[in-house]
Amino acid sequence: MSNQTRFLLSENDIPRFYYNVLADSPVPPAPVLNPITREPVTPDFLSAIFPMEIILQEVSQERYIEIPEPVREAYKLYRPTPLIRALRLEKALDTPAHIYYKYEGVSPSGSHKTNTALAQAFYNKISGTRAITTETGAGQWGSALSMACRFFGMDLEVYMVKVSYEQKPYRRFLMETYGAQVFASPTTRTQAGRAILEKDPNSPGSLGIAISEAVEAAATSGGAKKYALGSVLNHVLLHQSVIGEEALKQMDMAGEYPDMVIGCVGGGSNFAGIAYPFLRYNLTEGRNTRLIAVEPKAAPSLTRGVYGFDYGDTARMAPIVKMHTLGHDFIPPAIHAGGLRYHGMAPSLSAFYDAGLIEAVAVGQRAVFEAAVLFTQQEGILPAPESSHAIRVAIDEALKCKETGEKKVILFNLSGHGHFDLSAYNKYLSGQLEDYDFPEDAIATIAQRLPQVSIPA
Repeated sequence: MSNQTRFLLSENDIPRFYYNVLADSPVPPAPVLNPITREPVTPDFLSAIFPMEIILQEVSQERYIEIPEPVREAYKLYRPTPLIRALRLEKALDTPAHIYYKYEGVSPSGSHKTNTALAQAFYNKISGTRAITTETGAGQWGSALSMACRFFGMDLEVYMVKVSYEQKPYRRFLMETYGAQVFASPTTRTQAGRAILEKDPNSPGSLGIAISEAVEAAATSGGAKKYALGSVLNHVLLHQSVIGEEALKQMDMAGEYPDMVIGCVGGGSNFAGIAYPFLRYNLTEGRNTRLIAVEPKAAPSLTRGVYGFDYGDTARMAPIVKMHTLGHDFIPPAIHAGGLRYHGMAPSLSAFYDAGLIEAVAVGQRAVFEAAVLFTQQEGILPAPESSHAIRVAIDEALKCKETGEKKVILFNLSGHGHFDLSAYNKYLSGQLEDYDFPEDAIATIAQRLPQVSIPA
């Protein structure tokens, strides 16, 4: 085996199709419910906030969905992204493991979110949408959609979780440079925001609250605006499959196949993006690659949450879906991985975890930044706090290989850079970074706070 570091594809290798895991899933999908009637949603309900092409992708059972040529052309700004073997990290860990990472931080907006932002902006544009509303946590999704809306000539309103709005002003500046309007959520612009502020004028916000505001802004616009979501729903996850499809070709170039694929999870998009194409081979060809989702201990929806039907947002305006959840009213601690603070998890990912097809592990904030600093010092890339959760577990698995002498192949998704997260690194380096855990007494009450639904057999 050579010590080649970078495995690069040409523009001709940009995937031509998105992969839809539902076509191969052994787990039947649970219905999506109207938050008011608690009956299965209708296209009319969804069309108030989504364009029809997105709705059709959300319910599609087709294995492959063609990527529109204007989207593929925009992908050429940064795709295919590099696969890199972390030779220097391997040496520092003194591990026999081979560690590879797929680096999505080369996208113009700095993360994997651009993959679905460009697709969603395109589908909205061809449907006649003139303006989009959305939420964002750390700002990576908001930045990506701001760029995509500028490319396709649409206005954008971003409701940014207030604690991230204050922690990460440079992401806000980037969104505004692209032309978006950015508001610290909760705001006084929406009924949902005003209701939250009335109860808690100092609310730090949450992704659930920001989603409520963005959905309300779209739903009450009389059709002038549509809503776009950066994770969780199936159409978002299948847009991200370009990551894994490229990684399959690049691992073949490296002459290896991963024993484990690792990604951080908040709603599930970057993990699904790299893991689902490998899950396809687990399901259809009997491969046994371990697929490991890594979440923060402060918001551990997979490892500590309840698997049941819950609202996608705090104000109970978004559809009810079956997922692992900490409760739609969950207000997370102010961890710096803002993209991982969502109360729930993608329904498909939740179903696969429940069926034992993927694994999940929760890690603490200080341990995450310890891994991030080691990675930065060895590989030279400053990773986003979200992505650093995957780095933490990749390092842990490599150290296990050191103990056992096993030569495992580890692949993880480095989903974005951390250039706008330097205040968090400063806190870690100065010994001021807090650690958080999910409170034990909150676990028992989750199920009691979920909506009661009756699903026909």
